[in-house]
Amino acid sequence: MANIKSAKKRIEVAERNRKRNVFFKSSVRTAIRRVNEALVAYDENKDADAVKAALSKVFSLIDRCVLKGIYHKNTAARYKSRANQRVKLRLTAS
Repeated sequence: MANIKSAKKRIEVAERNRKRNVFFKSSVRTAIRRVNEALVAYDENKDADAVKAALSKVFSLIDRCVLKGIYHKNTAARYKSRANQRVKLRLTAS
């Protein structure tokens, strides 16, 4: 345990930031899962709007994480690219 006041504060700040990071990263993973679920549903009912809305939500969350410093911009670009690639492949195939 830290003895210096500033070190104690840094521990508190680090824990607060860790919780925030966990929350946002979990939200992104959940949103990506929703895109995958929308793609599965798309095979049954051909609702492209639901897929596009889910993808838009993912992009929004990922961009917000970059602004907050949770994801590096290249990591965010990779996640967005992979999600978009899956959607594009499925929507153009059918």
